[in-house]
Amino acid sequence: MDQIESVARRIQAVSPVNYYGRVRTIRAGLISVAGLTAQASVGDRVRVKLSSGDVAGEIVGLSQRFAEVLPEGNPEGLSIGAEVELMFAPTISPCDAWIGRIIDPLGQPLDDRPLPQGKAPRPFRCEALPAVRRKRLGARLPTGLAVFDTLLPLVQGQRIGLFAGSGVGKSTLLSNLARGVQADVVVIAMIGERGRELREFVEKTLGPEGMKRAVIVTATSDRSPLIRRRCAWAAMAVAEHFRDQGKHVLLLADSITRFAEAHREIALAAGEPPSFRGFPPSVSNLIMALSERAGPGLDDSGDITAIFSVLVAGSDMEEPVADILRGTLDGHVVLERSIAERGRFPAVDVVKSVSRSLPDAASPAENTMIGRARAALGAYAESELMIRAGLYAPGSDPQLDEAVRLFPQLEKFVATSSAAISDSFAALEAALRHPARAAGQTRRN
Repeated sequence: MDQIESVARRIQAVSPVNYYGRVRTIRAGLISVAGLTAQASVGDRVRVKLSSGDVAGEIVGLSQRFAEVLPEGNPEGLSIGAEVELMFAPTISPCDAWIGRIIDPLGQPLDDRPLPQGKAPRPFRCEALPAVRRKRLGARLPTGLAVFDTLLPLVQGQRIGLFAGSGVGKSTLLSNLARGVQADVVVIAMIGERGRELREFVEKTLGPEGMKRAVIVTATSDRSPLIRRRCAWAAMAVAEHFRDQGKHVLLLADSITRFAEAHREIALAAGEPPSFRGFPPSVSNLIMALSERAGPGLDDSGDITAIFSVLVAGSDMEEPVADILRGTLDGHVVLERSIAERGRFPAVDVVKSVSRSLPDAASPAENTMIGRARAALGAYAESELMIRAGLYAPGSDPQLDEAVRLFPQLEKFVATSSAAISDSFAALEAALRHPARAAGQTRRN
């Protein structure tokens, strides 16, 4: 029945009138089309008729005479006078049957199975919920990782950034959070990822149990920047569908850097000048508008807890995308290469990371423990070179003495899985009170 209803809705959506134009100029990948300016809008999709097969595109600019189209595929073989059909603004129609499925940014299945369509089409880009009507952040969420259950808590409706360079365990950490965070539905946006990683992520990293509650929206690195940019919007629209049903949604977007880079390609092709370290001025609003759509819902709806990853070259936290996103979110987690190289996972630099859900997400006693642990880790990090070089004399600084004494156990604690201990805060308390004992002594019998 769902399949029949889905087909019926597609038939009803067919327009009785089609609008066509003709290609007039082709330059640097941008196509000028005459005959559509009276009906077309920026953001509408078109279909360009080629002898070798149709190529879709998106209108990125309009003048009185021409619509400027950026093709989604290879325009090889395109000639002046080719027919162009207007398909208007695209929408996506998620439904509950999408759980456990892999789709592309246009809502088409990638797993060779029919995909039912929902009753209510959604735009890819829309306004965030009214700020004055949104709920406050919710309760603390178990994550499966001790460091996020204590020192960097994640609460329902929170939006955090995961800042990391390449090869420091970002993807592995995201997959652990996808499996460990309590949520009704997990929506995963894989933006510009390598093609070989998709099947490995689905079958090995996420696994059958993880897929039972997940929707994966993916656009590999070889796809058009239009498709890669739309991947983030599609994943957000799917998350909003389940949020509006009253469900708690975990949204994982990997990565916002590739989302911004795709937009840069499109904006530069459309004539927008680069001004922000090579990024166009519009990238700032683009990132903030996306992140604001996540977060707490209205009183009668669910929430979207979002984790956005950011690729930072050389741990440069001041690069444009990282700088924009860090100021917009409710916390940021920094993965440090030097920590990863010494074999600790997750390679979270607790000192550089912040969860803005604190202090509300913890009790006064828990906040005291968090403060003491962060102070010890900060003192050790500040003097680490001196300590490792043997230049520090014990007894010269009581605070640093305590940091040196606590560091081995805090290091073990940060790498501890919550599944291996009965109570994360009890394990943290044990590490702070009895540094000679390993956090593992609080493991379940």
